[in-house]
Amino acid sequence: MSSFESNKRHLRELLIYFFNLKKSAAEAHRLLVEAYGDAALSERSCHEWFQKFKNGEFDVEDKEHSGRPKVRRRGIGSIIGWRFVPKKTYTYIKSDSTNNFI
Repeated sequence: MSSFESNKRHLRELLIYFFNLKKSAAEAHRLLVEAYGDAALSERSCHEWFQKFKNGEFDVEDKEHSGRPKVRRRGIGSIIGWRFVPKKTYTYIKSDSTNNFI
């Protein structure tokens, strides 16, 4: 591979090229991975961009977002013993005899 560094805009422009060639998002992703390896967009991103193209949106620039950036904070769940688990459900963690949560 050459020393060329890809950027998001370049990869998105390639997606437009693949879209115009009637490739699927999955095929476009495969081709990006073949050419750029770990620097390629995720398959999910490819699908999202293809959906935008199907809706007539071909602007590949990042859009500015208004408002404050999201910040992760400890919520009330960590105080009362609820814990987030992978399937987006909550599990209550029982306390031991010293009233410390496990």
